[in-house]
Amino acid sequence: MVYDFRYDTKRVVISGCASGIGRATAELLLHFGAEVHGVDLREPDLCLASFTVTDLALPDSISAAVAQIGGRVDALFNCAGVPPTHGKLDVLKVNFLGTRYLTSCVLEHMHEGAAIVSTSSNGGAGWRNHLAELRALLAETTFAAGIAWLEQNLAGIANAYSFSKEALILWTMHESASLIKRGIRINCTSPGAVQTPMLDEIETIVARDVIDAVAQPIDRRSVPLEQAWPLVMLNSDAASYINGADLAVDGGFAAAAPFRP
Repeated sequence: MVYDFRYDTKRVVISGCASGIGRATAELLLHFGAEVHGVDLREPDLCLASFTVTDLALPDSISAAVAQIGGRVDALFNCAGVPPTHGKLDVLKVNFLGTRYLTSCVLEHMHEGAAIVSTSSNGGAGWRNHLAELRALLAETTFAAGIAWLEQNLAGIANAYSFSKEALILWTMHESASLIKRGIRINCTSPGAVQTPMLDEIETIVARDVIDAVAQPIDRRSVPLEQAWPLVMLNSDAASYINGADLAVDGGFAAAAPFRP
């Protein structure tokens, strides 16, 4: 049997398709023959099979978008997210709760052999330090219950962006054990510094040298296409035995962490 990255005959859904990693991923999927259905707040400058304006902070907007797409879905790419310049609750809604809810809606249209990948961040690498809180959030399985938990515990979350990405990683690991019984794989990636409009916004509140430190040891920021390739690979048939993984795509930053002073 021959595996490759072709997506001919595959219907895929991608969130955050208008810019950054999401747009690069959508463009790459089109190149590989996929039927691409995008959701975002802004329409991308790409010729997609369909596009639906969607707010991941609103569950009704998410469910309406998935209903409009309809039909079989072979792969889901969760690329949407908001930076820490937004309010803490908004960051957690979009980056985790909205992503989780979108996935649950799309799963109703998925079948054996389908795959899901989400874009987390190396900012979520500290998930092991917050296991109790993260497990408590994951236990609130509905969007409304998740909001209620966050509202009660928001004061104790020092960095909402990091916590949202930690939740995304742990949720991916948790879901992988049950979804694989249905023949559906789920993975995530943890990018480092990526030169996108989101990073430009982050630089308005985070010093440039702090961001540049995350670009070590490779000593440069990645471009969106370098993040899109691993996402496309993970949801392809070529990755049929990869499940529950958090793939660092950070130029070696995470690997070097144990050796930094």
